Amino acid sequence: MAKIQDILNVLERLAPLRYQESYDNAGLQTGDAQAEVTGVLVTLDCTEAVLDEALEKGCNLVVAHHPVIFKGLKALTGRSYVERTILKAIRQNIAIYASHTNLDNVLHGVNTKIADKLQLRHQRVLVSKPQTLMQLVTLVPVADTEKVLQALHQAGAGNIGEYSNCSFQVTGTGRFQPSDQANPTVGEAGKAEQVRENRVEVIFPAYLQTKVMRALKQAHPYEEVAHYLYTLENQNQEVGIGMIGDLAAPLSEAAFLAYLKEKMQLPGLRYTSIGNKEVKRVAVCGGAGSFLLKDALQQGADAFVSGDFKYHEFFDAEGRLLIADIGHYESEVFTKEIFYDTISKNFPNFAVLISEVNTNPVRYTF
Repeated sequence: MAKIQDILNVLERLAPLRYQESYDNAGLQTGDAQAEVTGVLVTLDCTEAVLDEALEKGCNLVVAHHPVIFKGLKALTGRSYVERTILKAIRQNIAIYASHTNLDNVLHGVNTKIADKLQLRHQRVLVSKPQTLMQLVTLVPVADTEKVLQALHQAGAGNIGEYSNCSFQVTGTGRFQPSDQANPTVGEAGKAEQVRENRVEVIFPAYLQTKVMRALKQAHPYEEVAHYLYTLENQNQEVGIGMIGDLAAPLSEAAFLAYLKEKMQLPGLRYTSIGNKEVKRVAVCGGAGSFLLKDALQQGADAFVSGDFKYHEFFDAEGRLLIADIGHYESEVFTKEIFYDTISKNFPNFAVLISEVNTNPVRYTF
């Protein structure tokens, strides 16, 4: 039987908690990570109604996109929906886990889901997140280089885009003299030594630093491992907010809005005035994405799809692109599919259910 922690490990490989924004509160919010899982219910928001559904369906783990505990709680008296939800989860032994801005910031997360729904081609991250990559440089005896590299690759180093097991090496001569108290693998204590070594360089995601360094020290033959670690300013093409891509063929602005309504299953949407322009390049951001408008413009987007635009922010388009505000819930509702597919793929014989509760607090009339 799988434990809650087993499910969380899979989710955090997809969207490491290290990638959440500083204001966020992703992660396990209630429950015992070592408890056995009876079933998983995936949802956009965790509410009392969702917990009732979880109980009815025998699920003791709810995986949500939005954290139910977002701001600090000073009391649990049941005076708000947040407090009532937490109290019910604790009483019924239901664990609640949230994967929020960390899922927004990964390549195969919220924004890729929107881009896939719109069938955008040549997808790429709209704004890359800085300082998420590190470089390891180490010196390894020539004969041990392959062993060390394999250990580093297994720990996650050397993956760049669609390429894996990437590294650079150059051969030179290492010089050292062990002290009388040393226990050298090569040479003798108290005697100077020269060894043919490879200078090995690999890049890895910063959140894997502990794992990569552990692998290096376990695989490296030396008692003292010479190495250098650097935080890189390089853009990480797999980590960042928003996505941008191209339609298979240009559409008029009116036709694009109709296409958007169909693909995202929208009851309605808000948008800037339309004219005779065509839409080819489309930028997207799940949730509240108005802060990315300038980036969408800079990258030549003809349309920007997001939610929660304020009145005055629509003016900022200045006729240079089409803003399509499809709503916060509507832009992220398909996130449930990400959770479902990820967990089902890794636990094929396990009960994973998509919540049938519509948690959208906004209603429309036409």
